[in-house]
Amino acid sequence: MARHAAQAGGAVIRSGGREISAVETKGRGDYVTAVDHQSQRVIVSVLRAAFPNLPVLAEEGAGPALTDGWVVDPLDGTTNHILGFPVVSVSVALMERGQPVVGVVDAPLLGWRFEAARGGGAHDASGRRLSVSRRPVERAVVATGFPFRAPERRPRYLRMLDAVLAEVEDGRRAGSAALDLALTAAGVFDGFFELGLRVWDIAAGALLVTEAGGVVGEWVGDGTPWDSGDILAGSPAVHAALRRCATATATA
Repeated sequence: MARHAAQAGGAVIRSGGREISAVETKGRGDYVTAVDHQSQRVIVSVLRAAFPNLPVLAEEGAGPALTDGWVVDPLDGTTNHILGFPVVSVSVALMERGQPVVGVVDAPLLGWRFEAARGGGAHDASGRRLSVSRRPVERAVVATGFPFRAPERRPRYLRMLDAVLAEVEDGRRAGSAALDLALTAAGVFDGFFELGLRVWDIAAGALLVTEAGGVVGEWVGDGTPWDSGDILAGSPAVHAALRRCATATATA
């Protein structure tokens, strides 16, 4: 059902065309379009029809946090979509006791889909099992996202970025955290880090990474990144390097 819901949202994005004008501005660089709203309505309808007793937490019109139920990002990468850049995704995850147990990330404009179930591994749309990369840290290409919603955290982020780029080969900033995590699970990227994300941005992608043999955690501390919003993910070696960088730059 998570796959069906994500594909239904993706169909809305494909048919919606390029959304030039934003319906709402949630903040600087943070937009909502008619396609976001329509994708969410379709996804929530699919999930509630199948599981009427499970709550749904979705980005547009989000309610209180939940530990059990669906979390949905109906269009991750809205600015990309407005600009005509096809790196956008739909993310659907099922949470149980505060942990993701099912996750699907669908990239409708690229024809990609990634899915995972706890204990069952992570797979792409063809059924191929995903595995995080084995490249050494010095050859790693790490994805990231800028903290545009929280400019006061930019100095912390820039210290981290500088430290990471000194350790790895290169970086990428594509604009869809859910898809960055899925591509980390697929071994395209070696890791991912970002500040200030929400559970709907990362729950499905985090499960993909762990089911593909990777590691997911916070920048500092031992909690979950969907509580803090600050996520480090990657192959075991790259995650360890990211954690060292985060620790070293925490108070620099």
